[in-house]
Amino acid sequence: MSSAPAIETRNVSLAFDEKQVLRDVSIRLGTAETLVLLGVTGSGKSVLLKLLMGLLKPDSGRVLVEGRDITPLEESDLRPVRRRMGIVFQEGALFDSLSVHENVAYGLREAGRTDEEGIARLVREVLQFVAMEDAIEKMPSELSGGMQRRVSVARAIVTQPAIMLYDSPTAGLDPITSHTIIILIAKLRDMQQVSSVVVTQRVQDAFVLANFVYSPDQQDLIPAAGKAAPPPHAATRFLVLRDGEVYFQGTPDEFVRSQDTYLREFLA
Repeated sequence: MSSAPAIETRNVSLAFDEKQVLRDVSIRLGTAETLVLLGVTGSGKSVLLKLLMGLLKPDSGRVLVEGRDITPLEESDLRPVRRRMGIVFQEGALFDSLSVHENVAYGLREAGRTDEEGIARLVREVLQFVAMEDAIEKMPSELSGGMQRRVSVARAIVTQPAIMLYDSPTAGLDPITSHTIIILIAKLRDMQQVSSVVVTQRVQDAFVLANFVYSPDQQDLIPAAGKAAPPPHAATRFLVLRDGEVYFQGTPDEFVRSQDTYLREFLA
């Protein structure tokens, strides 16, 4: 097994016209780790996710996925890299004209699967994982926002990615539904050792991921302290972007203990 990080960026910079969006951003995400990207609107969080997917190219610097430099790759060469990754967008981004089953099956068909029996089995398995099997024949318009978000998680994980990217997965959701989405993120991390990058403006979500682990017995989160987390339960780290630059990168404890005025605003 490769010892390379799941994701790494090295001094990545990107500008749109005259606006510098990212400047010398370096991150490193290990296997089963969670990296929480914090920052105000316009700080570059979502742009960084697009760089990690190869949807944008940096002006300078390198982006590596599982040790492979994807920066120079053409679109056709990026496809196998993207199959190792799943992404959940803030708005869910389901296909309105397709049923839940067809939305989730879409990624499998794009990857070349043609056996309908196998596709149907995998679709049901991931919908069970996100507790949405009963909605398998529904259309997106029949689902609440939270249900759509859970289906988008199912669609992202049906190809069994090693890396998950979440773009504000709880934005606009009520507290109970938000907690359900955070449970799913932790469940993937702890049961399938998925490496995760989570973009959020909700610092409370970041601390839940850092301080709780998923319990299969209770089907809920339990405090990580003093518990034997499913191996290899790795660290959750915080990264704060400010005006396109890395302002802070460290552990949740370092974040809490910091006396920096800007960081303290996140805890207010």
